[in-house]
Order: sequence, then structure tokens, then C-alpha cells
Amino acid sequence: MSPDDLATLAGARELLESPGIAAQLANLVGAPVEYLLAYKLPRGASRAINTAVRLALRQSLRVATATLGDGHHPRPTRERMHTAAVAATGAAGGAFGLVGLVAELPLTTTLILRSVAEIARSEGERLDDADTMLACYEVLTMGGGSTADDGAESGYFAARAVLAQQVVAATEYVAAHGLMSSGAPALVQLMSTVASRFSIRISHKVAAQSVPVIGAATGATLNTLFMRHFQRAAHGHFSVRRLERKYGPDLVRQAYGQLGEAPGRSSGGVASTSATAAGMRIQAK
Repeated sequence: MSPDDLATLAGARELLESPGIAAQLANLVGAPVEYLLAYKLPRGASRAINTAVRLALRQSLRVATATLGDGHHPRPTRERMHTAAVAATGAAGGAFGLVGLVAELPLTTTLILRSVAEIARSEGERLDDADTMLACYEVLTMGGGSTADDGAESGYFAARAVLAQQVVAATEYVAAHGLMSSGAPALVQLMSTVASRFSIRISHKVAAQSVPVIGAATGATLNTLFMRHFQRAAHGHFSVRRLERKYGPDLVRQAYGQLGEAPGRSSGGVASTSATAAGMRIQAK
């Protein structure tokens, strides 16, 4: 692997293994991670969130990618615009509590997936490819590398491995029947897995909104954090996929693991420098 590509992989690793969404929300509202993870939503609220997430996921990606083209001509991403848009939806929805969240969620999910799809296209992915479409959904399951942060599987490749068989089976079905045909067991199973994990992220948001000391951290602020989190995950995920197309999955996974084992990678050296540069590029868009 060339030095430039190794630096890209190191930067992607830093983005993908960064603290999960629960830890970021906890830092935002000044409450410990354990508080957010232990917070139990009312049964009716949890059911409403799960239902809203499933409905949002069924339509949002097709709507999100309808005007983006097929990826033949990658264009710059518009991450600031998408972040501003979800901030606006969060501000509107936050004024009405759980009812506002349920109404806001489909639009917010569409905007997040549109930004994720643009990032995929910028990394050379074809948006008319079923595998790319489902890879966009994968981003919604990514919460960071530490189980202490958000209960997700430890490590990016471990999280991908959990979904791998479902994604392969769903890709075959989508390629033959289209994304909107959701009757195949493989596609239903994949969407159920994505919905359940994305629901956990949304539940963390509701928990954070319920913390008394949240103060100025409104729905707009929380949506901004969510968008930036998934944009970072998308940059990391689709950078890895681009390198896999160039070098093969096995070599990339091996190099990714070696970056984690190398002394000083987390606090200095190539990984931290590359992650900083990647973060600067994200913020500049």
C-alpha cells in the first residue's frame, strides 16, 4: 500500500473508531455516558421511535439519492448545507417533544442519508449500484469502536462482519427487484437490523433531550451532532471501501489492524495527523 493510501486508511480508522454517539451526546449535555445508557424511555415512546425509524428508512434513501445521479461524475459534497438543514428540522421538531421527533425523523433521516450518499459518490461509488445503496444504510449502524461508548460491537470490521451476510443477500435481491421492493426475507432482515441500531441512536438523542441540565442544547444542536457523526463515519467507511477496491479487502483489513497495534498511532504519528487532516476537510465542506 502506498504511503498516501496508508495515511488515508489511518485517517479513516481514526474517524471510524472515534467515540460513539452516546459518548458525544454525554459530553454535549454534561451527563455521564452511564446515565444516557441507563435511561429508559417509556414503552410507548420506544415503540413510537421504532415505528418512525422503520417508516423513515423504507423511503428515505431512494428520496435522498433521486437527484444525485449515478456517480459517473463525482461532485463536491455539501456537508455544511446538509448540517444546516438538519439543524433546522431539529429546531422545528424539538419544540413539540416526542410528537415533534416522530414528525421530524423521516426528513432528518433523508437528509442524513443524502449527505452519506454524496460522500459515497465523492469516493467513487456508483449510486445506481445496489451494494452502494446498502452501504449507505450500514453507516447508520456505526457508533464508534468502544462498547463503553454506545454498546456497538468493538471495531469497525467487527461491526461490518455482523451485517455482511445480510448485506450480500439483500444486495442480490435489490439488484434483481429494486430497493423499494421490500418483501424479500433477506432485505426485511437487513432493514430490521439497521432500524434497530439506528433506533438506539435516536433513543440516545431523546435521553439527552430529557436531561434537565441540557440548557441550550436544543433539537438543532443535537441534530447537528448527529449529522456530523454520520458524515465522519461515511468518510471513513467509503474511504476504506475505495481502498478495498484498489488493494483487496484482505490487505486493507490487515493494514487497518496493524495501524491499531502500532505504538503511538492513537496519540501521534500518521493516524492522528491524517485524522486531523480528514477532520479539517470535513469541516471545510
